[in-house]
Amino acid sequence: MSSPGEPRARYQPGVAEGRDVVISLDEKGSPRTEVAGNQPSAAQCYRFTKTDPDSVHIEVEPTAPPHEAPRSRTPPPTYDAAVDAEDGQPRRRKCCGGPSMSTRALGVYKEHKKPILISFGVVLLIGFIVFLGFAIDYYLRYREVGGCKNVIGLLAITGCVLFLLTYYYVSRFCGDDIYEHCLKDVFTVAGNDWTKRLFYVLCLIGLILWIALDTARHTQNLISGAGLVVMVIFLCIFSKHPDHVKWRPVLWGLALQFIFGLLILRTQVGYDVFQFLGEKFQSFIEYADVGSKFVFGKDTYTDHFFAFKVLPIIIFFSSVMSVLYYIGVMQVVIVKMAWLLQRTMETSSPESINAAGNIFVGQTDAPLLIRPLIKDMTKSELHAVMTGGFATIAGSVLGAYIAFGVPPTHLLTASVMSAPAALAVSKLFYPETEETMRLDDNVPLGKGDERNVIEAVASGAQIAISLVANIAANLISFLALLAFFNGILSWIGCMVGYDILSFEIICSYVFMPLAFMMGVEWRDCRLVAELIGIKTFLNEFVAYEALAKIIKNRVTGAVGATMSVRSEVIATYALCGFSNLGSMGIMLGGLGAMAPNRVGDLAEMVVRALIAGSIACFMTASLAGMLYQEPTAMVVAATNATLNFTLNATANPNATVLLNFTLNATANPNATVIPTVLTFLTSANP
Repeated sequence: MSSPGEPRARYQPGVAEGRDVVISLDEKGSPRTEVAGNQPSAAQCYRFTKTDPDSVHIEVEPTAPPHEAPRSRTPPPTYDAAVDAEDGQPRRRKCCGGPSMSTRALGVYKEHKKPILISFGVVLLIGFIVFLGFAIDYYLRYREVGGCKNVIGLLAITGCVLFLLTYYYVSRFCGDDIYEHCLKDVFTVAGNDWTKRLFYVLCLIGLILWIALDTARHTQNLISGAGLVVMVIFLCIFSKHPDHVKWRPVLWGLALQFIFGLLILRTQVGYDVFQFLGEKFQSFIEYADVGSKFVFGKDTYTDHFFAFKVLPIIIFFSSVMSVLYYIGVMQVVIVKMAWLLQRTMETSSPESINAAGNIFVGQTDAPLLIRPLIKDMTKSELHAVMTGGFATIAGSVLGAYIAFGVPPTHLLTASVMSAPAALAVSKLFYPETEETMRLDDNVPLGKGDERNVIEAVASGAQIAISLVANIAANLISFLALLAFFNGILSWIGCMVGYDILSFEIICSYVFMPLAFMMGVEWRDCRLVAELIGIKTFLNEFVAYEALAKIIKNRVTGAVGATMSVRSEVIATYALCGFSNLGSMGIMLGGLGAMAPNRVGDLAEMVVRALIAGSIACFMTASLAGMLYQEPTAMVVAATNATLNFTLNATANPNATVLLNFTLNATANPNATVIPTVLTFLTSANP
């Protein structure tokens, strides 16, 4: 029973428009209502309406229902006039007459939310500091005998986090004062037109001098530089509006591409960082093998390498990306990359965000970041969106290419370098002629609809199902059609005594000049041209699989096609993009669904965007060829790397001798390691 003076009401659904009512109890404990303009009555029908999370609005019908349903022997449940915070429904009265324990705990948490979170963070910080201290102490004690070196990576991550937190809080609380007293005059001088012109002239002179001195030692790199110039001239000649070309985004895009390539390929620190990231990324995607072994069998899953080894990596990485989006990490990274592109190239916010997003996600996923704006974007911006999708690859398939055996360092580098290149090529091939969004127009990046991390993992895996099915179906159809087409060509060639005629041979001759312009050695041009043709007319999956076989032949000394390390590197960059005929349909379908009113414009520009995306990949490859330096750590693995060989001496079937040895390539830092075939003869009875 309720205590006297505590409001209660029996819920009976009404059918007419209700009015406000106040419910109380009289001296006998019976409900009493007070309605404006009416006398108190105990025979009204009450109606509940939720007004906020903690209360309910109760209304009374102006007249009692004409026929009241017969009352049950069991008394109806009674409810408080407040709403339970957990499900938004009126609370069933507890026997003790008070709120539940969970409700009271939730109320305490809401009332003291900030102190509780701060206390929890302090406890975590203290625990991390204590753990870090023990880890450093353990490493210092046992480093002489091979102690765990993971603490070095932990220290590096801790330093990066501290730097970012320091930058965030300093810029938030002291940023205005620092700018006003220290940086305002510097930016004023730097923003002067004459200062900008002097800066550009000095950069141009420095670039010319550097190229002259560098190519004097590596003449092969000059061919790649000349090829880059030829591609820019081609874009100028066939530009949609050559009179409206704004050279700032073009030059800055090429400059950012050059700076990224210079830092990664020519500085030891930059190369070591990306090599470290590539190795860790390769180790990370190998965790997908655990799921593959459980589902497909531990001993047999590699029998079907592509289906059971490569495709599960895409599912795993898709779930990881979904979690990163849920917690907001990807949004921060994309916004910072977009800010850099926007401030240097002066491109609009939507196209900058899309270009930055293409580094991590695919051609139809990146436009989702700017989905509300696509319908109002200019033609040049739409062209930039499509070009960025064609010029880059998705992070989910990056792991699949690495699983083939393609060097992860160069794949990661190509993904970063192609983003500014795509914007530069797009703004040269399809210049802006309309009014665009201002630089200060911010585009909010929201999170997904997932309610927790578990749902984010499941959502990412579910999204990957269609992607994996699409990849598998495309490979089956494209490879079958290629075999059929090659059969027709062989049948035609047989009539004139050239039965080896095939699609690959035709591409090897058609794209041979392009491969040479990118800096590929002449003896490898036909092989690289063949890969470019496969990538353009089929897809990059087939091309990377063929490249992986070529790399494997060189490393293992197997019989088959091989090419130099330089040609392999250039081919890796040239193939790193979704610029193929099949992707045009994917691009039109994805963007058309987001902006049905722009389907006509998209269809008009998609072929031009495909050409622009392909050229962006080739420009990235040319720049990589121009910066390539074989005697550096880039050769094979690194100059201080070790080669571990295991030779099975099986000449005598009764004896198997395993010979393990290590060859250190550190004697001459300029030396190139060449695999040598060694033969050992053993006998069962020495």
